[in-house]
Amino acid sequence: MNKCSLLAIVSALTLGASAFAADANSYQVTGPILELTDTKIVVQKGKDKWELARNADTKVTGELKVGAKVTIQYSMTAQSVEAKEDKAKAGAKPAEKPAK
Repeated sequence: MNKCSLLAIVSALTLGASAFAADANSYQVTGPILELTDTKIVVQKGKDKWELARNADTKVTGELKVGAKVTIQYSMTAQSVEAKEDKAKAGAKPAEKPAK
């Protein structure tokens, strides 16, 4: 196998893996709009109501209005994380020193 063929295969695998990784954190919901404001869209999915935030950067294709069926692409991103000490370790007594 020559170097060009090997490079093409490695490039294809790398691009395919990165595209798959990008989709891993992307989700979608489809349903009719129940409520619409400048900061949120509420969509009915089955019996559940999904409320998703939106802002000026939200890309909109078509006209949004209550009752319109939409498909919303979204991702979940942590805004803050607080690590807590393990309760089992926090309540444990320190090991006693052996008597001399």
